[in-house]
Amino acid sequence: MNTEVWLEFARQNWLILLIALVAILLVVNVVKTMIKWAIAVVIVVALIVYSGVSLDKIQSTVSDVKNEAVSKLQQEALKMLKDEADQAKFKQNADNSFTVETASLKLVGQPNASTVEVTYRGVPLGEWKRSEQVNALIRAAKSRR
Repeated sequence: MNTEVWLEFARQNWLILLIALVAILLVVNVVKTMIKWAIAVVIVVALIVYSGVSLDKIQSTVSDVKNEAVSKLQQEALKMLKDEADQAKFKQNADNSFTVETASLKLVGQPNASTVEVTYRGVPLGEWKRSEQVNALIRAAKSRR
């Protein structure tokens, strides 16, 4: 698992972890039979089961927040495609690829490819299909060459 998720779990559940540790130490020091190891194992197993459920929730929350942030960035980038089309600059690269740049967007692709790499304010947003909006930006940039 991701160490960031474990650290977040420890921050959120430090009291439960402390109580479990104290309980294990008490059981091991006070009880002098095989029962102490059984109780210690039960505490550890309960903690592991609890942490698994909590870690899944934390991981899910982190993924949801990340997906939402990327979605908002993509929406902003689509808006910028329209707003910044008149500022777009087209550049033909040596490897036959092209780059279209505006104040906040950068598109890199091949002339006949169905996708382009999109970067919004320095944040890569991955490959996008060449929709009508993307093609309109490319055409606008080419016309100002």
